[in-house]
Amino acid sequence: MSDLVPALTVAAAVSSAVLTGVLFAFSTSVMPALAGRPPAEGMAAMQAMNRTILNPIFGLLFGGSALLCLVVAVSAPFTGDQDGAGWRLAGGVLYVVGVFVETMVVNVPMNDRLDAADASTAAGQSVWPDFLVRWTRWNNVRSLLGVVAATFLVVSLAV
Repeated sequence: MSDLVPALTVAAAVSSAVLTGVLFAFSTSVMPALAGRPPAEGMAAMQAMNRTILNPIFGLLFGGSALLCLVVAVSAPFTGDQDGAGWRLAGGVLYVVGVFVETMVVNVPMNDRLDAADASTAAGQSVWPDFLVRWTRWNNVRSLLGVVAATFLVVSLAV
């Protein structure tokens, strides 16, 4: 297993960095653009994006990154004689909890609530302002934690 650790760590670092880049793009361009549109338009566009992102490529990246980070985190205590085990543990756990778990516990339920709302009605549109603020804040959190996690994984390879 210890021979696989560097390769798995590289894969975890790269995949988590790529996924974090997608999240970062939402925070820095997609959500501000949607906020500038009329509520019905912004809301409908986000609903469409939430449905479209549920595809095999994104699923593989999202689930694969979490699985790789979990593997490097779980393996770290068993490779304690290797330099960087603590960094791998911290990076892997931070990614799994800060990006994957947060997404499933916080962002996905918000997406589901938005999806259930009708963008063509006033009642449906009332969901949008709160969603826009809360979802973006939580996305900023998971983006930051993803960057830190990927950095820790890279550092684990450099020490």
